[in-house]
Amino acid sequence: VVFDTGSGHFFLPSMACESAPCSKHRRFDRLASTSAEDINHDGSLVGADESERDEVSVVYGTGSISGGFIRDKVCLHDVGAAGEQNSSNASAGRGCAKVRVVLAQEMTEEPFGAFEFDGVVGLGLEALALDPEFSFFGQMAATGGLADARFGYFLSKSDHVPSEIAFGGFDAARVASELEWSPVHRSELGFWQVKIRSISIGGKVVEDCREGCSAIADTGTSLIGVPKSAMRSVHLQLARKVPGDPDELDCRDFPGPEMVFELEGGVRLSLGPEDYSRAAAMRVVQSSTQRAQVICRASLMLVEADPALGAKTWILGEPVLQKYYTAYDWSERRVGFALAAQPSMAEADIAGERHVVGASPDKAMAPALIRI
Repeated sequence: VVFDTGSGHFFLPSMACESAPCSKHRRFDRLASTSAEDINHDGSLVGADESERDEVSVVYGTGSISGGFIRDKVCLHDVGAAGEQNSSNASAGRGCAKVRVVLAQEMTEEPFGAFEFDGVVGLGLEALALDPEFSFFGQMAATGGLADARFGYFLSKSDHVPSEIAFGGFDAARVASELEWSPVHRSELGFWQVKIRSISIGGKVVEDCREGCSAIADTGTSLIGVPKSAMRSVHLQLARKVPGDPDELDCRDFPGPEMVFELEGGVRLSLGPEDYSRAAAMRVVQSSTQRAQVICRASLMLVEADPALGAKTWILGEPVLQKYYTAYDWSERRVGFALAAQPSMAEADIAGERHVVGASPDKAMAPALIRI
């Protein structure tokens, strides 16, 4: 599964789903679970003689799923190995919680047909879910016996060492500085959203955010999300022309301006070209003259204005989350940021071989060719 701070539900593909996107994944067999209960969205049990039951459609940034509901015991460890009972009458136990889960009976081809993960564990605040009992971490914090109602997220830059998520606190071994906290802005919306005091690129303030804007810390987004009103300006400020016409180039190694986010609470996030650049350059060739220009670009995505969030909401995705360890405080409604302590080569050797999905290139690439 993917642990996604930008969504609020836990979903798995159902064994009853036989479409192409579902068949590419491991599916949850409802009949194989002795603790699962068929429910409606309000938690009421579905009677054995009922032919109809509640269903929901969940829309993500890309794609959607739809299906029915169950309530089941979800654990952070292997309950079978621990010898715990797996029955609906057993208490959830430490590291376990009863959670309402969406079993997807339909999944759109884009993006789920291309993804290798099976489901999504939404870690947004409870307001993002139909009911607080759909909130995986909310239920875990309330009944799962966690030491602390916090979780921490580490995104590794090395494909030889896994990324990590810590429940019940944060992993001190993965932080290289003190955590600095920024309060959640408008928690009633359900997002881990913080206020931005200002953004600057190369020392120049981004005008679109001069009077403030907001940002969502989103572990399910691979890029930096930029509001539509600021996209063109930010793109041009972070794009760099590369002298000559190199055959290969890793843009993460090519100089560029510093990008700085000043958040409420005194938190300062600084990104360099090694953080925000797309690895592959772009070679733009003018058809009329055959003149070529190699350009390095930032890892940006467009964020459309949202009626609830407003027109000036940024998304702090992978480029930010790789440089900064993030901690999410459920009780105090705040997000912590600290420089991430990336693994050493010794740790990489200990970790051994593993399967990496969507690994970034580890060497210079030929620029992508664009003709205009």
